[in-house]
Amino acid sequence: MTVAQRLIAYHLGRLRDKNPLVRIKAIRELALLEAVDALDTLEHVFRTDPDPEVRQAAQEAGRALYQLKQRSGETPRQ
Repeated sequence: MTVAQRLIAYHLGRLRDKNPLVRIKAIRELALLEAVDALDTLEHVFRTDPDPEVRQAAQEAGRALYQLKQRSGETPRQ
């Protein structure tokens, strides 16, 4: 497992934290890591998280990652 994969896994786990600020920071980190493989998870957060700010962060990150994926034409990072 690469360092990037470990970081992505760490931040995906933080999406289950009870503190919404932690979840928002994890979402932003996933976007910075260009973790296009997290798109499905971000969609789930957008649809189910009880906090509107977390949902908004997930939507924004999801859009950015989707656009990145479309531009690159590459498969998601593994």
